[in-house]
Amino acid sequence: MSEEPVYVAGAFEHPTREAPESSTMQLHGECAKHALADAGLSKDDVNGYFTSGVPEYEDGKPTLLMADYLGLDVSYMDGTDHGGASYVSHVAHAVSAIRDGRCDVALVTLAGRPRSRNQATGSGSRPLRSMQDSFERIYGVTNIAMYGMAARRHMHEYGTTPEQLAEIRVAASTHAQHNPNALYQDPVTVEDVVESRVVADPLHLLDCCVITDGGGALVLVSEDVREDLERECVEVLGCGEAAGHHQAGRIDITRTAAERSGARAFDEAGIEPADVDYASLYDSFTITVLETIEDLGFCEKGEGGEFVEDGALQAPDGELPFNTDGGGLCSNHPGNRGGMTKMIEAVRQLRGEANEPVQVDADVAIAHATGGSIATRHAAATVVFGREDR
Repeated sequence: MSEEPVYVAGAFEHPTREAPESSTMQLHGECAKHALADAGLSKDDVNGYFTSGVPEYEDGKPTLLMADYLGLDVSYMDGTDHGGASYVSHVAHAVSAIRDGRCDVALVTLAGRPRSRNQATGSGSRPLRSMQDSFERIYGVTNIAMYGMAARRHMHEYGTTPEQLAEIRVAASTHAQHNPNALYQDPVTVEDVVESRVVADPLHLLDCCVITDGGGALVLVSEDVREDLERECVEVLGCGEAAGHHQAGRIDITRTAAERSGARAFDEAGIEPADVDYASLYDSFTITVLETIEDLGFCEKGEGGEFVEDGALQAPDGELPFNTDGGGLCSNHPGNRGGMTKMIEAVRQLRGEANEPVQVDADVAIAHATGGSIATRHAAATVVFGREDR
């Protein structure tokens, strides 16, 4: 496989947060249309397609269904599905496919409508669908309960406090006030967070992400295609993936597979965490962000609580500006899968298209996503982006 540069040429985040009158396939199509227009390309240019789905359709084959719906004539398809990390993985796989000559214009789409479907995301019980469910969900485990356990263990091991977790929500809400499409645009304080009702001890309501409809899309291109485009593009410098296993219960729930996906992405990009100017971090819950910051190497394990204090995550001048669109905590978490919007905001930052008050002077950015649950089986995917003129 060559080391040919691969670029993100188009990006689009659907502005809706609630779409009761639209189908999920329609949202996919609208995101695809606008991302291709952003790149200066058309549907007929696409020969690689990546998606993990239409949640309403439980019989699988999402990539085939969507390629048919969009009328794509593709030579390469990928339906990798490991939850919210899927779309960051899709970018990694698209880079490989382009370098391997299997396609030269790759389209990645996400859409979902959990808000319109009144889905009890994170807190609702689910039917037993796997062997593993028979050992976990029969005891009433929900997604937020697992993240609550991770937060409590982190507090026990390292002395992390609810107020330190709240600093993460405060930073996200400070950014969201500048995003006219954010679901929640009002800034909050540490007191607002810790005084909101407890959902899964020690996590409060404002430690949790939003539930939204919507979607997004990215267009990746080969160097040959990029030469014919007038659009400013962003180069993919490195990608990493990893699986976090349950290990038959012998699991350290204060750690995530970001330790390995991040190291792989940084190694491929030839950079260190200290070289990162902006970070889009998966934020299903505040504890997700805190553990990810540690595991990606921005601070030592156990020091995340101290790291996020005093505005370290706030743009444009914090030590590690993060999620400048408001992220999943305040703005958007389409389809309960936030990896796509993390990459879109990183691309906007590097192209100088973020909302002006939170625009960071950034040459290198990362997007990281977690799929599944950090207290049991989960996937981690990290991508490093860079400006072309860095």
